[in-house]
Amino acid sequence: MKVEFHCHTNISDCPLSIEEVLELALLQNVSHLAITNHDTTKGLEEAGKVGKKYGIEIIPGIEVSGYDFQRERRVHILGYFIEPGHAAIEAVCGPLVEQRHEISKEMVQRLIDSGYDITWERCLEIARGGTGVYKQHIMQVLIEKKYTNSIYGSLYKKIFNRKPPGIAFIPMQYIDAKEAVKMIRQAGGVPVLAHPGQYGNFEIVPELVEAGLEGIEVWHPLHNKEHEAQGKQLAGEYDLVMTGGSDFHGAYGEKPVLIGSKSPGIETLHALQLRKERLKV
Repeated sequence: MKVEFHCHTNISDCPLSIEEVLELALLQNVSHLAITNHDTTKGLEEAGKVGKKYGIEIIPGIEVSGYDFQRERRVHILGYFIEPGHAAIEAVCGPLVEQRHEISKEMVQRLIDSGYDITWERCLEIARGGTGVYKQHIMQVLIEKKYTNSIYGSLYKKIFNRKPPGIAFIPMQYIDAKEAVKMIRQAGGVPVLAHPGQYGNFEIVPELVEAGLEGIEVWHPLHNKEHEAQGKQLAGEYDLVMTGGSDFHGAYGEKPVLIGSKSPGIETLHALQLRKERLKV
């Protein structure tokens, strides 16, 4: 059996619906699939029902956008076996989702003011069914208008780069990563640090552990061997479950990946389930 621990749908920043994602998962012999959309549990109950049709067990999850204010770095926290719609999630992530959408609207206006022939209405059409407009949706419109032929590249950096800031860069106000860990636990979930190599998050691990972190994503498409070694070392030192996943975003991903790639196997699922049971006590 193959387990996919990190996967997105069109609820956030992947162009594919849950059904389309499951069709791809079936082709890769995935038996368990964690839906981990950004800052929302929307669609998880529906996903569970659709999963039964495909014979794939859906693990209700989330990927929360946090921040390490001491080191000024983004930190993403995955949550597994969370309760969809839990009040702790809605109280924090609801405003975060709304903020992202409003920022995207301002980004589009800045691009229009800079001479780009795009519309907010078209962005809304592409993002229909999700929680709002993401940068990838804006880039899709720019591709349609033939300003570029890819999501990521020189135009993406020109528009959205953080340092130096791009012409449409607007910073998000994220929550403290430690609070994200606590929030996931309040919602009945098992918190896991996502792709620490991508954002340089290894230093914050001791603080996250103190807040209640239970796992670390060791295997990820954007991790190299050094990142994996660092993740394994920290997992051993702090008794963390080692996870991995494709971080599937379909055509909106930073590199092509197959659902189920980077999967550490069914043993990791069992380890997370044991942590879930332990947290209940």
